[in-house]
Amino acid sequence: MSLMITAMRRSIWLLLIGAVGGVAWGWWRDHNAPPSPSAPPEWPPLEPATVAPTTDVAHWVSSNDDGSCPPSHPIKANDNSNIFHVPGGRFYERTRAERCYATAEAAIADGYRQAKA
Repeated sequence: MSLMITAMRRSIWLLLIGAVGGVAWGWWRDHNAPPSPSAPPEWPPLEPATVAPTTDVAHWVSSNDDGSCPPSHPIKANDNSNIFHVPGGRFYERTRAERCYATAEAAIADGYRQAKA
């Protein structure tokens, strides 16, 4: 019986020492961590009102509140998938645009790819 009590005491001491060591390690790691950046990088990199050099039409504009695009910029672009949809395309009507482009070339220049269907 005495041997069992001694083994339990040692186990409790080891558990206590391990817990204190874990707390100390966590504090040290958090205290010595490199500082996080003050702000995440912003997307989109271009401002919505930039003007293309060869035309007087804005490069891209924000979509309407309902996700539709104005007639001057009919191409719908989605930031999550980096895909743009042209009028008449398979998913054009149900796509909720975040950006609207005047031409497919402008969307491609911003890093979007055209929908396959």
